[in-house]
Amino acid sequence: MLSLQQISDRLEIQQLFVDYADAIDRRQWDALDQVFTPDAYIDYRAMGGIDGRYPEIKAWLAQAIKVDGDTASSRIICFNPMSIPLGDGKTQTMFLGLWYCDRFVRTADGWRMCERIEERCFDYNVPQAMKDAVGK
Repeated sequence: MLSLQQISDRLEIQQLFVDYADAIDRRQWDALDQVFTPDAYIDYRAMGGIDGRYPEIKAWLAQAIKVDGDTASSRIICFNPMSIPLGDGKTQTMFLGLWYCDRFVRTADGWRMCERIEERCFDYNVPQAMKDAVGK
């Protein structure tokens, strides 16, 4: 049985995951100060980022979405697991990975996306019929 301290510790650590995701999604870089130690090592190289100590990474994260006056751009990854019917009640789950290369513009109603271009990254377990249909 877990002690109250163990339960509390686990919940506090889980909250760090939530706080991290919220800070990143909201672009509130200073909120990350409550997630990482000042000397934390962070490695984002697996997906094309950088690695280093927290202050360097925090500055780099702020540049991930580039804002220039009333325009901006970003590149984000999309991981898309999908189940598709094969017939006879059978389905197949495939995994698709892609990059969204986006451009944004500030309008009178706030920021809006003015361009989204997909870049193929990876696929796994795609049915042969679908590969044949798109010529991949």
